[in-house]
Amino acid sequence: MTQTDTSDALTQTWAHIAQTLSDDVIASEIARGEMIVTVKRDSIVKVLTFLRDATACEFTQLVDLCGVDYLERAERFEVVYHLLSMKKNIRVRVKLTAGEDMPVPSVTGVFPCADWLEREVWDMYGVFFSGHPDLRRILTDYGFDGHPLRKDFPLTGYVEVRYDEDQKRVIYEPVKLTQDFRTFDFLSPWEGIQRLLPGDEKAPAPPPVKQGGA
Repeated sequence: MTQTDTSDALTQTWAHIAQTLSDDVIASEIARGEMIVTVKRDSIVKVLTFLRDATACEFTQLVDLCGVDYLERAERFEVVYHLLSMKKNIRVRVKLTAGEDMPVPSVTGVFPCADWLEREVWDMYGVFFSGHPDLRRILTDYGFDGHPLRKDFPLTGYVEVRYDEDQKRVIYEPVKLTQDFRTFDFLSPWEGIQRLLPGDEKAPAPPPVKQGGA
C-alpha cells in the first residue's frame, strides 16, 4: 500500500466514522497521519466495537490505553485508546473525558488486552472502570495511598519503604525530609558560590566596563 493509498484510506475511514457515529462522536480530526476521535464516555464500548468490526474500519488491535490528568479541567482526566488497523495500515486515537467520581465503562469485553491497561490507569490516576472483572492495583502495592501520576500527588509520596532488620519485614513509615525542597529564586546562597574556587584565578578576566561618554 502506497502512502497515497494510506492517506485515502485514512480520509475515507474518518468520514465514515464521523457520519455513522454522529450521535456518539463529540469531535474528530486528522492530525499527523492519525485520526483523533473524542467520544461520549458512555458510548466507548459501542464505538470500539464498531471500529473493530465494521468492514470500513477493521481496527482489530488495541495497541495502548492510557490516562492523562488535566488538573484545571472540571472533568480532569482523559482516557485515550490507541487502535491499529493492520489491513488498512492506519491508526485512530479515541479519547473521552472523566471526572474523579465518573466511572468509565470497561472495554475488556471488546479487547481482552485492556484488562491490565485499565488496571494501570486505575492505579496511576484513580479512574474507575465499571464492569472490569478484576480492577485492582498493578504497579503499586495493594496498600498504596493515592494515585502517583495525578498532578496533585506530592513528589515525595506519603510513605517511604524500608526493610527492618529487627522485625525482619518490609515496613512503611511517613516520609521524613532532612531538607525541605528549595525554591529557585536565584537570591539564595544555594544558587551559587560567590567566592573564588581554586583554579578560578586562571580564568581570563572580563574586559573592563567603559564608563562615561565616548
